[in-house]
Amino acid sequence: MYTIAFLGSPRKDGNTDLLLREAVRAIEEEGITVHIFNLNALNIMPCQNCGGCDETGVCVFEDNMSDIYEAIKKADRIILASPVFFFGVSAQTKAMIDRCQCFWCGKYLLKQPVTEGKYGRKGLLLLVGGMKKEIGFQCAGATAKAFFRTINVPVHESLNYPGIDAKGAILQHPSALKEAYQAGRALVHSKN
Repeated sequence: MYTIAFLGSPRKDGNTDLLLREAVRAIEEEGITVHIFNLNALNIMPCQNCGGCDETGVCVFEDNMSDIYEAIKKADRIILASPVFFFGVSAQTKAMIDRCQCFWCGKYLLKQPVTEGKYGRKGLLLLVGGMKKEIGFQCAGATAKAFFRTINVPVHESLNYPGIDAKGAILQHPSALKEAYQAGRALVHSKN
């Protein structure tokens, strides 16, 4: 089962990173390798809305997104982990999502969606934010849902952790790490 994860936090060993590690740990204990893309460390140019992918479904720009495109096409399970900044996913996460416009063109304009493998496609969304209001998670979640549906992931689970701001604060949450671990395990044991 080919599994990939996107770490959208710029903060090394931060709350998002710690949550993602727990989900990945559960998956790897099942004997499945998880390819993690640390978006902050990659060269990803923002989408230029140039129309270059309109007729082909292929982005005309060459950077680290080329590897991400190939991984998304092959993936059975996809994890998206991001902090919530200003009611949205991080800039690193949003840049990667925006560059998936070529998948949108492939699916909706060219009627050539990403195909499912023998395991189907399923996702997991991990969001952490300092605010306590739900609206930030709703907005970030809507962006993530659009991303998942565009890359033909019809089902995804979401775990949201509000009021978590200081580095490492997630470690004080009574159930977050356990929930992330359980969600990782469920991700690879479930079918669409």
